[in-house]
Amino acid sequence: MGKARQRMAGVLALAVLLTTLAGCGGAKESSSGASGEPITIALSPWPGWFFWYLVDEKGFFEKHGVNVELKWFPVYSDSLQALATGKVDANSQTLSDTLAPASKGIGLKAVLVNDNSFGGDAIVSKTNIGSIQELKGKTVATELGTVDHLLLLTALAQNGMGEKDVNYVNMTVNDAGPAFISGKTDASVLWEPFKTTAVKEGKGKVLFSSKDTPGLIPDLLVFRDSVVKNRPDDIQKIVDAWFEALNYFKSHQDEAIKLMAEKAETTPEDFKQGLSGIKLFGADDNVKAFGKRDNDYTSLSFTAKTTADFLKKLDMVGDIKDFDALFDARFVEKAAKE
Repeated sequence: MGKARQRMAGVLALAVLLTTLAGCGGAKESSSGASGEPITIALSPWPGWFFWYLVDEKGFFEKHGVNVELKWFPVYSDSLQALATGKVDANSQTLSDTLAPASKGIGLKAVLVNDNSFGGDAIVSKTNIGSIQELKGKTVATELGTVDHLLLLTALAQNGMGEKDVNYVNMTVNDAGPAFISGKTDASVLWEPFKTTAVKEGKGKVLFSSKDTPGLIPDLLVFRDSVVKNRPDDIQKIVDAWFEALNYFKSHQDEAIKLMAEKAETTPEDFKQGLSGIKLFGADDNVKAFGKRDNDYTSLSFTAKTTADFLKKLDMVGDIKDFDALFDARFVEKAAKE
């Protein structure tokens, strides 16, 4: 894809802001509770979130009778701040980025899983490295506190290893990709399009990816709690419109990809490549994701707890007393029954 989402944990950039908001009782709520006023949904560069443009431009919001205004944020962290400060009603964001505001007392509700990374995030290594175990003592780069840092630690843990077993280098994805290509690292943890570029130009291979940990990196539609309380009917219509757009996509892929590629300022071929690294979530997938299961990353509640533990060890989030309060399954459950 021509533009890459900055998949940062977000909590470092927001730490001071969130502390201030928590101390003063939170930001001013959106005034969109009035009947007919638009619900504002923020989105930023990521393949699954461009589907909101498909929902909008094919008239599915209008068909379901809900007034929605999409707000584009080229910089992902700006969309996080917009939601935290009440400048938008909802944001498209990762589960990990929902935890820091929640730990500071900002009421948020995830109502929909847009997609999961399913190969879009990966450990790219030199071809002579045959397994995760062979990373021992090798130089591995990724950015501290990001979902890809979590992916690395998960891969190591599954193989009886920890961060101390590798020569870990804290490096942004913009630097980690070129570092691998130039031979400065033995492996780097990357997402699209950096992943594919590193494999091609750096003559590397995918050693481990988010395909190996289904559910670890979910992308969500997250509302401010007040909007969920005041406008549940409109949220249901938004969720229903999303699922109808996904059904439309199944039978109109070329048209839909062309539309979204134009929004992403890339080619249909590159956009399609970006889509290959995610799994879009329909209604049944959502119901399963919102279900509570232990030791299963496909369950949002388990992944939230695991991710929070990871971020807390890095002093990036505080305590979250009630993880269940982050999720509201009623909208996807109703959609699945219809």
